[in-house]
Amino acid sequence: MSYQVLARKWRPKSFSTLVGQEHVVRALTHALDQNRLHHAYLFTGTRGVGKTTIARIMAKALNCESGITSTPCGVCSSCVEIDGGRFVDLIEVDAATNTKVDEMRQLLENATYAPTRGRFKVYVIDEVHMLSNSAFNAMLKTLEEPPEHIKFILATTDPQKIPVTVLSRCLQFNLKQMPLAHIITHLTHILVEEGVPCEPPALKQLAKAAAGSMRDALSLLDQAIAHGAGRVEEANVRDMLGTVGDDYLYTLLDALVAGDVQALLGVADTMDAHSLSFDSALQELATLFHRIALAQFAPQALVDDAERQRLAPYATSFDAEFLQLAYQIAIHGRDDLSLAPDEYAGFSMTLMRLFAFRPETPPPLGTESPQAPARGASAPGPKAAAASPAPAAPPARPTAAAAMGKPGAAADDWHEITAKLNLGGMVRGLAVHCELVEVGTEVITLRLPPAHKYLLGKAHQEKLQSELQLYYGRPLRLNIVLADTAVETPVERNRVIQRERQDRAIAAIEQDDFVVKVVELFDATINEASIKPLN
Repeated sequence: MSYQVLARKWRPKSFSTLVGQEHVVRALTHALDQNRLHHAYLFTGTRGVGKTTIARIMAKALNCESGITSTPCGVCSSCVEIDGGRFVDLIEVDAATNTKVDEMRQLLENATYAPTRGRFKVYVIDEVHMLSNSAFNAMLKTLEEPPEHIKFILATTDPQKIPVTVLSRCLQFNLKQMPLAHIITHLTHILVEEGVPCEPPALKQLAKAAAGSMRDALSLLDQAIAHGAGRVEEANVRDMLGTVGDDYLYTLLDALVAGDVQALLGVADTMDAHSLSFDSALQELATLFHRIALAQFAPQALVDDAERQRLAPYATSFDAEFLQLAYQIAIHGRDDLSLAPDEYAGFSMTLMRLFAFRPETPPPLGTESPQAPARGASAPGPKAAAASPAPAAPPARPTAAAAMGKPGAAADDWHEITAKLNLGGMVRGLAVHCELVEVGTEVITLRLPPAHKYLLGKAHQEKLQSELQLYYGRPLRLNIVLADTAVETPVERNRVIQRERQDRAIAAIEQDDFVVKVVELFDATINEASIKPLN
């Protein structure tokens, strides 16, 4: 006996074995059990989600010798012939090759004859959107008032191309793409039944590559079994698909956190040496940025505890604004691969773009700074450098009160200290949201409101610690305590200053003689939001 591919061997033969379309199964089951049967059904959805499979199950449910039922027996001659594709009263038509009006008219003329073997004559028209307008017009009358022994089941991947006049005559069911978990569970069940050993991560890769299509997943599984000589292993599946492993992706993230551009490019070189797909890598990287953003804003959306724990450090290290930008860089980099000189160049440029647009941009490669920053820290970006074209004067020494750790005086000095530190991006954001509590001989303690704990990236703290060591001229360990601040922080003081400047600008406009006359003459009002202070 010849080998039967898994997609055919494991094709569902009843509603109970159908995976992932519970909403459609529920409606059809109730209709069959209550004998509330429509004359025309339309199933829409992407490839491989079960449109034709449901149509065949419906044909069995309508023609089973035990009667109209949602649970056809599967053993009577009608059920067996339908499963074997040789039931004379099940007419399957491929609309892609039968688009002409004459072919449709001939089909409808034969529909008037009573069924030969079954209870109903079932017409399954696949890819019905491929019919011509004339063919659609020819079937309208029959579709609206068919003989009692006729049932139409239409299937399409593009319902937008079907005329509204046809849609209005059908019960429409939209089949959804198969969820990743459903595909993995189904593949696992099949491999257990087939006696094929497998590694669970390999099935996850196959399910992701199937992109919501169960038929594609089964075809890939067939290929993976052949590729692995009877075993389904993660390494072989990755090699077969040309996909990028999680280790590569997390190495990229670690390099971004550490500010190590050489490590980033090293990953690109390794992938190139193994002929891995750069397109797939950027797709997976964008997905990973999305998952990290979820870990920041909605960690409960990550149902996998292991994934949540692995992403937690990155959710702390990357700020929300950078994640949004990184996601855009990844998806646009993928779009631009076809325009690049070659895919390696396009991928490596995307990685360097991610590196360059981090909240803190390191100095150009090959330059040396007077003192190497701590691991994970980086120098200020180009804008910060442009703001200080001349070498900055040495920072003022802290007051004696601050050095002794007196909270009152230290907190007042913190405004001046943050203004003199060489900070930018999220590191500056961390500093100005803090309150200086104490400066000891070995430890400097800051207080940060819990609402701003998202600023506590490891790289951000290391950079701030490095700058404070330069400022005080001695080794210091930074200790940040999460608690409500007792005095005004630099960011709060800046808000007060900005508000005062805005109030002065508004008052100056409202008191201007010309403005006063215009307001009185035209009964006008002043839009305060449009007023901006000049200094």
